[in-house]
Amino acid sequence: MRDDLLDPRAVLLHESAAGRDEAIRRCGRVLVDIGAVAEPYVEAMLERERSISTYVGEGVAIPHGTAAAKEDIARDAICVVRFPGGVDWGGELVTLCVGIAARNDGHVPLLAALAEILLDPERARTLREATEVHQVMKELTT
Repeated sequence: MRDDLLDPRAVLLHESAAGRDEAIRRCGRVLVDIGAVAEPYVEAMLERERSISTYVGEGVAIPHGTAAAKEDIARDAICVVRFPGGVDWGGELVTLCVGIAARNDGHVPLLAALAEILLDPERARTLREATEVHQVMKELTT
């Protein structure tokens, strides 16, 4: 995965959320805070979730906005937000959210790279259990 996609400030490992929507808002807020997206993108992430779940298995969700929100994206970026206590995600327990913002078709290679990492049980576990930002940076940028 490209090194410039993950800003260390976009890695939060000790978060909590009352539910799925709050977790998605937290991911969206991180992307806003690092200057990758404009505020309306957060609502587009919630809208995407209402149409189709972004839960991908193994305790991981990959929330992202709708195609209509592309103009709200300043640059491609991801965030990694860990919820050690878990979040109810439509009946599944999510402990790791990888939020995505990608212009044009940038989300396709991004999702492919993430899938490769998350399908490796060791790497996925490292991400789910990470307590230090450098652990996440190492897994996602090497």
